[in-house]
Parts: sequence; structure tokens; C-alpha cells
Amino acid sequence: MRQLNSEVLLQSGYLVDTAENGAVAWDTLSARRYDLLVTDHSMPKLTGVELLRKLHAASMAVPAILATGSLPKAELELYPWIKPAATLLKPYTIAQLVGTVKQVLHTTGDGKRGIVASF
Repeated sequence: MRQLNSEVLLQSGYLVDTAENGAVAWDTLSARRYDLLVTDHSMPKLTGVELLRKLHAASMAVPAILATGSLPKAELELYPWIKPAATLLKPYTIAQLVGTVKQVLHTTGDGKRGIVASF
């Protein structure tokens, strides 16, 4: 899924780095500035919500798209300050992914520094 999504985003003209789990995504985000994070919630080592909490605690203003099979409503209600910029519920289409990325980047920035995708 991560490979397919990154290929679609690359073909759509975005710069994309991928991470195989939440811990690698955190390390990647800590090493370089990005315009967007696309992440699943259910990941090994660090969930999507835990990743969003770490971003918030580090005052890193990276908008996030939570692309997941089940929305972690209870956790998002517990931590309302980590609300993602958008959510995509699986299964989603390629058009929905690209459209959501385009919409979030249009609202929050220009996308020149790239995207981190972690699924």
C-alpha cells in the first residue's frame, strides 16, 4: 500500500519519502522539513495518533492526512489539538488520495519540501 500510494503521488508531481512504520516516520520528520504527512493509524512501533502527538509536542507544524481503515475517534477526542488536516477512510481511490493531498497542500502550503508517507 505504501509503495502504491507513493508511486501515485510521485506520478502526480509530488516529492515523496516513505517510512515503513511510525518510528521511522518520526525520525524522517525530525531530520528534514516536510509540507505534509500522510499516515495510517495502525502502524507498528508508533501509531498515527502517537506520531501526531509527537509532532505537536515538538511544535512541528506539519499538516497530516490520516489514511486509515478505522478512525481512532476516542483518541482524537482525547487529544483534540492533534486533529489531522484531513482523513481518508480505507478503502479509498487514487483520485481521493490525490485530491485530498492537493486540497491540504493548497490550504497549508506549496508542497515544495515534499511529503512523508507512512502506512
